[in-house]
Amino acid sequence: MELETIRAFFAWCSVINMALLLWWAFFLLLAHDWTYRIHSKWFKMSVEKFDSIHYAGIALFKLGVFMFSLVPYFALRIIG
Repeated sequence: MELETIRAFFAWCSVINMALLLWWAFFLLLAHDWTYRIHSKWFKMSVEKFDSIHYAGIALFKLGVFMFSLVPYFALRIIG
């Protein structure tokens, strides 16, 4: 597999993952109450607990995107 193919793979992974991250954040900002109502039917939790779970999830997802998509992409850009 060529270096350019691997570099393109990590670039597109980064773009797709960042789009998912932005979608998640904007969805919670714009439809917070609706999302909470849906989730609170399945799981009994307070609004504060719901917010903290999603905040932690967004933070972990963002960390994963940086560690497993952006860092390898930039490393391949540096060496190639």
